[in-house]
Amino acid sequence: MKKRIGLITLVVGALAISGVVLIRNKTSGDSEPAQAGKQEMPPAVRVVSAVKAPISSGLELTGSVEPYRAAELASPAEGPVLDVRVREGDLVRSGDTLLAIGRTQGIDALITSLREALKKEEDNLGRKRRLVESGVLPVEDLDQARAAYEKARAQLVDAEQTARDFVVTAPWTGVVSQVIVKEGQFVVPRAALLHMYDPGGLVIRAAVPERYAAGIAAGMLVDLRLDAFPDSTLKARIERVYPYLDPSLRTRTVEIVPDVPLDLLPGMFARLRVLLETVNDAVVVPAEAVLSTLDGKAVFVVEAGKALRRQVKTGIEEGDRIQIVAGVGAGERVVVAGNERLRDGMAVSVAGGEEQGADKSRHKNESPARPEGEAGGDRP
Repeated sequence: MKKRIGLITLVVGALAISGVVLIRNKTSGDSEPAQAGKQEMPPAVRVVSAVKAPISSGLELTGSVEPYRAAELASPAEGPVLDVRVREGDLVRSGDTLLAIGRTQGIDALITSLREALKKEEDNLGRKRRLVESGVLPVEDLDQARAAYEKARAQLVDAEQTARDFVVTAPWTGVVSQVIVKEGQFVVPRAALLHMYDPGGLVIRAAVPERYAAGIAAGMLVDLRLDAFPDSTLKARIERVYPYLDPSLRTRTVEIVPDVPLDLLPGMFARLRVLLETVNDAVVVPAEAVLSTLDGKAVFVVEAGKALRRQVKTGIEEGDRIQIVAGVGAGERVVVAGNERLRDGMAVSVAGGEEQGADKSRHKNESPARPEGEAGGDRP
C-alpha cells in the first residue's frame, strides 16, 4: 500500500513539472517577436535645415548715463550762506548769481572808500598835468601823481575782486543737480556748496575689460537697452575711447552716444552689446545641434533616413545660434533634439516633420517623442 501511494505521488509531481515547463516555453516564445519588433523601431529625432543668415559676435557690458561736463562749486570765502537763489532742477545761465556768502559789509565799505580815494587821485593827476604843461611844476611831480593814481586803482581792483569772492555764480549754462548747503549755514573756504551739469553733454560710460581693450575703437556699433525704456533696443555707437587703462580695475573707459536723441538723465542704467564682428552670409544652425566630443565639435545630419555624424568647425555664437564654418552646408538637415544617443549611420525617424531654422527657437525646451520601449544607443 505504501509503495502504491509513493508511485502515485511521483507521477503527479512529474506531470506538474511538465506543465510548468510548457507554460514557460509558450510565454517566452510569444514575447520574443514583440521584443524584436520594439528593437527594430528607429529612434525619433527633430531636425532643422541649416540656413544662411547674418550673425554677429558681441561684447556684453553695463554702463551708466553721466555728464561729461559737471562742476562742484565750492565756497571761496568764510561766512554764513545768504541769498540762495536756486534749487535742484533749475536751469541757470553763465554768470547768474547762485548764492552769496555773508560778511560783506566790511568789504563793501572799503570799496566805497577806495573809489573816493581813486577819484581824488584822478583829479590830482589832471591838475598836476596842467601845471607841468604850463611850466609851473617840474615833471617829477607829474610822475609822483601818476604813481599815486595807479596805486589807488590797484587797491580798488583788489577789493572788488575780494567782494566777488563772496558771490557764487554759474561758470556756464547748465542744470543745478544738488544744493548741498542751506541758507544761514556757516561755511569755510573750499566747502562744497552745490553741483551742476551740462544737460547737452550726457554720454553713456562703460568699462571694457582688459582682454577686449585693444580691439575697441571709436565708431563701433552698439545695441543699447535702458531700464528706463525696457521695451526698446536702441542703436548707438562708441564716440570716444580713453587712451589708458584704469590702474586699479584694469578696464578701459568708453563713451557711447545713441543714434537718436533721447531724454536721458544722469544715473540711468544701460545694458550694452558692442558688435565686434558680423558675417552676413554665415551658415547658421541652432546651438542644440552641436555636440562636444573627444574629437571636437560634431553634428548629426539626416540623409536617406539615417543619421550621419559630421565633424564641424564652429565660428560665432549669438544667443541660441551658432555659425558652422566647415562640415555642414546650407540646406542640410541637422538633428537638434534626440541627438545625444545617436550613432553614426543609425536609422532614425523625423518626429513632427522638418522645421525651418528660423522657427526652431520655439521648440528649444521640448523633447522629441520616442516610441515606447525604444532602445537607446551610445553617445558619439
